[in-house]
Amino acid sequence: MEIRRAVQGDIPALHRLLRQVLEVHHEGRPDLFKGGVTKYTDEELAALLADDTRPVFGAFDDAGHLLGHAFCVLEDYRSDNIMTDRKTLYIDDICVDETSRGQHVGTALYTYVKDWAREAGCYNVTLNVWRCNAGAMAFYEAMGLVPYKIGMEAIL
Repeated sequence: MEIRRAVQGDIPALHRLLRQVLEVHHEGRPDLFKGGVTKYTDEELAALLADDTRPVFGAFDDAGHLLGHAFCVLEDYRSDNIMTDRKTLYIDDICVDETSRGQHVGTALYTYVKDWAREAGCYNVTLNVWRCNAGAMAFYEAMGLVPYKIGMEAIL
């Protein structure tokens, strides 16, 4: 398996995995997430792939097929009015293809992202996970992540 920054040629495969993530969220919270739509246009994805502050990493098999992705955002709190001086790598979206789950693709991808963040001088790696996504929560806990804030809601 090779893990690298995604490129424009990877856009169709990225769309496939992004749809898988969206469907998990739609099934868990159809009141919030639409089904059968795409998260980004091709143009939006191309812009993300070109943005060094928003790296997108992909895990690829020997034939070049995308097995998983991690969409990330570098957050810089240096010179912030209230936050301590630090850089954070926020994982906006992480997914392993349904057909590749259980093959340690997620572990390899998360480890790569964490090592990349450390080399980039980040203090921590953060992410959000929807409570309805029990599989993702269990995976992140197995990777050693712990809650650092909790979002709450009241449906009106």
